[in-house]
Amino acid sequence: MTETPASSSTVTPNYDLTQTISPYLDRHLVFPLLEFLDGKNTYSEVDLLKAKLDLLDKTNMVDFAMDIYNKLHNTDTPPADMKAHRDVVVARLKQLQQEAGPMLRVIENRELLSRLRQDKTFNLQFLQENHEVTPESLEALYKYAKFQFDCGNYAGAAEYLFHFRALNTNPERNFSALWGKLAAEILMQNWDEALKDLGALRELIDAKSFTPPLVQLQQRTWLIHWSLFVFFNHANGVNLIVDLFMQDRYLNAIQTTCPHVLRYLTTAVIINKKRRNILKDLVKVIQQEAYTYRDPITEFLEALYVNFDFEEAHIKLRQCDQVLQSDFFLVATRNDFIENARLYIFETYCRIHQKIDITMLAEKLGMEVAEAERWIVNLIRNARLDAKIDSKDNHVIMGTQYPSVYQKVIEKTKGLSFRSYQLATNLNKKHDEPRDQTNRFQDESEDAGEQ
Repeated sequence: MTETPASSSTVTPNYDLTQTISPYLDRHLVFPLLEFLDGKNTYSEVDLLKAKLDLLDKTNMVDFAMDIYNKLHNTDTPPADMKAHRDVVVARLKQLQQEAGPMLRVIENRELLSRLRQDKTFNLQFLQENHEVTPESLEALYKYAKFQFDCGNYAGAAEYLFHFRALNTNPERNFSALWGKLAAEILMQNWDEALKDLGALRELIDAKSFTPPLVQLQQRTWLIHWSLFVFFNHANGVNLIVDLFMQDRYLNAIQTTCPHVLRYLTTAVIINKKRRNILKDLVKVIQQEAYTYRDPITEFLEALYVNFDFEEAHIKLRQCDQVLQSDFFLVATRNDFIENARLYIFETYCRIHQKIDITMLAEKLGMEVAEAERWIVNLIRNARLDAKIDSKDNHVIMGTQYPSVYQKVIEKTKGLSFRSYQLATNLNKKHDEPRDQTNRFQDESEDAGEQ
């Protein structure tokens, strides 16, 4: 896509990650990102229409494609090949519907379906014996669900894939169906269901010990990108994204294949007051990956906690505002981010200085003097700051703070149980590997003896 010159009132296009993220998403998941960019003046309207049309080219959303084509070419008559494609789609849909007929009749009969589930007879064997369902019609249901998804009927696709997974015994087919169901739930904005599917996918990916490491890395990379939709919309998402992305295997995937995801991890840590203990580890990762990826959000933490450059942190905070406004996933976090980032600047500055000029502090925080004074007063009132304001000299005077012994112990032992669990898991794996190899060797020897 060609970037258009942005005026001083619009966001700069340099911070947009749509083209970086899109290769890791299903093409249907890219549509919300392009819709978000429509009013941002980041790309020209023509380029966005072309991008949408290119995405639609390999889907069955023919009517939508016709509308985009007409708008792009300023016409009321779509090309003949689009009309022909529409006829093919309708014919194929009817064919798949007929092939999946026995399964569809069971699923669409709500009373029957409820009774089967209550009696625990909703299984392929019972359906074969009593409702003319065959393995072929079950496979047709999978194809029908996939076709419905490609047509943009996400609700139908999610329902059919749910029932398919309940009956199917092929693990690989179930794995593929779960990806499809997750995409459908995301596009319907069913965040609770999407979170369940995300958790199930993560367990399946992590449990695939015999999958080639490169394939497993690719699957984790896809999961990381798809999870952004869920984590930045679910009520508990900012906790869950930090917990997942800071796990060694997922942090390794981010550093190896998608360091740009550090933008989202950093934002989640900054706006999440419950995960501030992760800050030191995150700053180390940002430093390690600075040569492959950096943007104002990661540079803000680097300026504040590595260089202790408050002027640079102030500049980066202004740029962060532009990044947040231009990012589909982060735009809703803007107010929380700015508030917490200012608090980080203030707390770090207060650790170094005992007496602070409010006018100078307001400048560093990017606030008016009166606004900054009200903000500091609220911090003191809420018992988040041991300080007092000298109105005569226009200064903030910091109280002397010494961490208690108990606080020191708590800080030192944070995350200890999780690290101990990881260590025990790794030791068990190492202990089981020689045994597995011995068993395989014995099996091979027995097979050779029998021959």
